[in-house]
Amino acid sequence: MRKSTLKITALGILLSCSNLAFGQKEKLSVQDSVKLQEKLKITNSKEDNNRNVMLNASNNTSPRDVNIGLPSTVGGITILENDLPVVYFFWPELPNKTWRQSVGLEKTGLLKMDQLANTMGDLGFAVNSYSQTGTQDLKVKGKFTTSSFGWLQGDVNVSGPISKNGWTYTAGAFTNFDPSTYKLGFARNVDETKIFRAGITKYFNDNKGKITALYKYADSYNVGNYAVFQYGENGKITELNNFRIGRDSYVVNDGRIKMKNNLTGESYWADMAGNDNATKSHNIDVFGNYMLNSGWNFKFSSRFHFAKTAISTIIPLSIFNADQSAGYTLASNGQAYSGNVGTQLAMHTPSTPTTNIAGRFSLNKQINNHNVTIGLLEQYYNVDQYTSNRSFFFQTVEAQPQRLVGPNTDSDGFYNYNVGSEYHSGTENKLSVYASDEWKVSDNFNLSYGINLRHQMIDGEFSLAPRYPGFTLQDTEFTPIKHNWFHIGGSVNATYNINKNFGVLANFLYTEENRRLESYSQAFDPNTKKIKSPLGAVGIFWNTDYIQLISQATILKKNNYLNRFNLVNPSNTTQAETVTVYYDIQTLGWTTDFIVKPFKGFNLHYLLTLQNPMYKNFKFNAFGKDYDYSDNNVLGVSKVLMEIDPSYTFNKWKVWASFRYFSKQFANLTNVLYFAPRWETFGGANYTFNKNVNVGATVINFLNQRGASGTINGAELITDASPYYGKLLTGSYIMPLTLQFSVNFNF
Repeated sequence: MRKSTLKITALGILLSCSNLAFGQKEKLSVQDSVKLQEKLKITNSKEDNNRNVMLNASNNTSPRDVNIGLPSTVGGITILENDLPVVYFFWPELPNKTWRQSVGLEKTGLLKMDQLANTMGDLGFAVNSYSQTGTQDLKVKGKFTTSSFGWLQGDVNVSGPISKNGWTYTAGAFTNFDPSTYKLGFARNVDETKIFRAGITKYFNDNKGKITALYKYADSYNVGNYAVFQYGENGKITELNNFRIGRDSYVVNDGRIKMKNNLTGESYWADMAGNDNATKSHNIDVFGNYMLNSGWNFKFSSRFHFAKTAISTIIPLSIFNADQSAGYTLASNGQAYSGNVGTQLAMHTPSTPTTNIAGRFSLNKQINNHNVTIGLLEQYYNVDQYTSNRSFFFQTVEAQPQRLVGPNTDSDGFYNYNVGSEYHSGTENKLSVYASDEWKVSDNFNLSYGINLRHQMIDGEFSLAPRYPGFTLQDTEFTPIKHNWFHIGGSVNATYNINKNFGVLANFLYTEENRRLESYSQAFDPNTKKIKSPLGAVGIFWNTDYIQLISQATILKKNNYLNRFNLVNPSNTTQAETVTVYYDIQTLGWTTDFIVKPFKGFNLHYLLTLQNPMYKNFKFNAFGKDYDYSDNNVLGVSKVLMEIDPSYTFNKWKVWASFRYFSKQFANLTNVLYFAPRWETFGGANYTFNKNVNVGATVINFLNQRGASGTINGAELITDASPYYGKLLTGSYIMPLTLQFSVNFNF
């Protein structure tokens, strides 16, 4: 991926205070209005654009997560397009199934935490993007990307005039054929995604604004992978002779899983690639702005999103050794097998319809020293009979492993159908009103504050029936879900300049939430206690022509987490149990973020974060035993993080690098297993031939680290690490050394 060239701003949770209002005193023609709208560059202090969010060391498909001291979710960072989330909820439709970084987007940035809290009532950062609208002049822009592993990505967008009275068009196509860095046994590509856009824009007279209607169609599938490695002392891992981390596939070689439909009871096979693992969506956006005669800028965005999602997933649970007497045979030919055996969990969601209808409407005006915004956000969501059918199977431990038939499996090698299977169906609705003010109190004192008031309703059904082997929903009764909740969120941010360059800052952010329909997927009635997330920070800032620095201490708490763990019994690794746990997390941190420009053309961004995320009230029972992991460190979150981003521009060249350091990450709940510290590294060069064409080369993981990251599946309850030194484990990983090349054109 190319390195994003982004405007420097302060640390993400600081809100600066400038916004330019629209407006022209003299009458303008439609053509002049169009050109002004296209050329106007508004300083958007609501974004934090020095974080290289599109540089992802794990894959080519999604933005990276931005650390806030809490564990990331399966869905990753929130992604907005035209001020609305690209999906209402990340499961079953993942954001990267309908959104990709593309020339079909006019701009992309990183929305700060306080802006997300004020407008959406949610916690965290968000990728903030806007679709390319129609243009008065003909514009053609595109990008072609390839890699040393055969990645092929084509991306093009065309926009131009339809008539002389302000009507314009836009159209684009994005196609992605990515084999990633490993070879599947059943398909060339790990990711295949096609996104097509077409829309019209009408510009209003007198620079009053514009309105765009845009249709988007997306068709995407993605196959996940894990690594097998030998675990050693001090969190270090060793590659196996027959399995290269990041280069080999641990997905069963035929890419097929056998399931039982928990709605009908029918057995069926699902593929890991193609339609059995694809999301197809239709999206219609109507968005724009209109300057009212009173000086208020009316901004609007509405969406009609219809999708059908199927998901095929395989998660490795454990590895054990079996001799020939254990009775394992290869499913393909019946040959007896002895050696390492992997226990796998297979999950499949048949094609499931989801509907999301959303609208966001706001008024903004500069009133003396106040920049005032008031708005309304409506989000409707419906999912029709979501299911996750499940089964378990065994496979060999090697690249492109083979499925095994065992003593407790059926003739195809599967067992425990629908143990832990999921079901829910129904509707969610969120209606929010929000307001914010950026107040320049004096030349030295800036104060910004916002509030979000939200009503959430969920109405649906789920099943409390135990998920025993062979379970179906055919003869079970459904339990209704009906809740109404009220949430409050918002932020207060203050900066005070002690002198021209130096000052102090203080920030407070707060959000609330309860549960979603997804929380009712399993056979239990979840705790619906309100989830509260307060965040406070105090610090200093220093700004000159050569350095921009912020340093601050933070505290963040979040209660009533709900997580489902697929646990493996340490005493018998063939036994697995899905356990639901409620717990809290508290994070204390200190962050220093600065940019220096010591001489012309050179820029250095540096970010250092020290933090201590801890579990609180973390208790559960599994395999007949009570566990308490309160005050243990949170999984997968480093205590020390660094980002170092130097770049140098000269003549038509730009050379750059990006280094990210992660201190050790705990890999199981007991904290006895962890991964050693690692670096994620990127580097590249861009050459501009002229104003229309430039080329780029990027190196991912140029230190060629092979280390695993994340959590170690199947090892959550391990209490003594020493017996596991030398054992084979599975986990996620960073991409191996990869070269990427791109050509960009803009006419």
